[in-house]
Amino acid sequence: MTIYQNSLPFNENNPPSQDGTYRDKLIQILAQDLNFHSQHSGYASHNFHSFPAKFPPQLPRTFIEALTHPGDIVLDPMMGSGTTILEAWLAGRRGIGADIDPLALLLSKVKVTPLDVQTVIRTGNTIVENATSAVRENHLALSETLKKQWDAKTRTFIDYWFAPETQIELTALRLEIEKIDDPAVKSFFQIIFSTIIITKSGGVSLAFDLAHTRPHRAKVVLSKEGAVLIGQELRDNPSPRIRFLTKTLRSPITEFKKRFQQNVRSLPETAQGKIPPATFSGNAQWLALADHSADLIVTSPPYASNAIDYMRAHKFSLAWMGLDIDKLGAKRREYIGGEFLNHFEFEKLPEASAAVVADIRDCDEKKARVLHRYYSEMTRTLREMFRVLRPGKAAIVVVGSSVMRGRDTRTQHCLADIGRAIGFEVPGIGVRSLDRNKRMMPVSANGDKTSQIQQRMHEEYVIGFYKTE
Repeated sequence: MTIYQNSLPFNENNPPSQDGTYRDKLIQILAQDLNFHSQHSGYASHNFHSFPAKFPPQLPRTFIEALTHPGDIVLDPMMGSGTTILEAWLAGRRGIGADIDPLALLLSKVKVTPLDVQTVIRTGNTIVENATSAVRENHLALSETLKKQWDAKTRTFIDYWFAPETQIELTALRLEIEKIDDPAVKSFFQIIFSTIIITKSGGVSLAFDLAHTRPHRAKVVLSKEGAVLIGQELRDNPSPRIRFLTKTLRSPITEFKKRFQQNVRSLPETAQGKIPPATFSGNAQWLALADHSADLIVTSPPYASNAIDYMRAHKFSLAWMGLDIDKLGAKRREYIGGEFLNHFEFEKLPEASAAVVADIRDCDEKKARVLHRYYSEMTRTLREMFRVLRPGKAAIVVVGSSVMRGRDTRTQHCLADIGRAIGFEVPGIGVRSLDRNKRMMPVSANGDKTSQIQQRMHEEYVIGFYKTE
């Protein structure tokens, strides 16, 4: 574990802290081993759904337990899969989370909503039984429903990524889920429905690597019985890559049943002793929260330049939930770290951060503008975090550094620099190593593994921002 403490080549003239005990505790935590590689992270409802670039739940829990008291407000303004919100809820704090991603909002709410287990089991069994019966007995009616389900562009997307027989079973499941009257129970099963689509292997779609947001379509597709449905000519002369991109269809109903039985075992059954969290649709740059209202912030913003493209994966299940591809594309433009630059309002950056953008501009003007957009968005986000955080409290920001045109964007240093310009102290930046099979940034197979940039792709940075009294 490494900690940068008053040693960065940026503005280090922080004013003395007004709360030495709290500030010292923050520094001590940042200096701890924050890797958590050997610890189980799938407890409670953390394993409900795949989500790219999740930090381990032990990370927010460490700061929540050390820096807050029961009843305190813990905020995550970019909550993603709701890891911080769930940990706050489990610890008896009041979690508040915001996000603009529809799937993130649904998932975070489900993970902290207690349900009656027996009711969920009965409902799940009914869904499976009725969907199975519908596929067997009402195949034609399901096909007619499919024809009316989407606009032309969304229809093309569905046909490209989902085999016809898969579409029939997914339609049967979706129709059964829509019959559920209880909104909380319906949301629980919508998440299970999404889970069988968005997985590391691509779930029941024709995609691979959906959980890593860079899907590739299968080149060869086999039926459940082993018959070749797509790519017979490639199947006859398979190369190693073709073998890798060969997929055997799985029954959505069977996968749904498996996942339902798994998730129900982790279902929160009671809220006794826990404070109901609040989640809402909102942009972290403009939070609908009062000044000085949060006791702790723990969050992980996106990478710059859509390095992890959440919507690219999430639209696979959101389209099945009735959202059009065009509308999802428009929503994607709002995400922090995007590449859409028309009519964007850029912020003036501190000198050192501006120099990083200028370094990228030397080789790629557009990439530099994309990076400037990211640091502008993060300037507004950090400004909001400073506004809503109580004096004498901390904001923990977990980031990874991107690489543009072979150059490190130095995200952790730039965000620390921006935070200081806003008024934060930065007592330290912890460095945690990522498991190779869990990291999200690709490392070149032929690149120099000893280079600074390649090594940083295996690291994540935990920035400790402190708001003085």
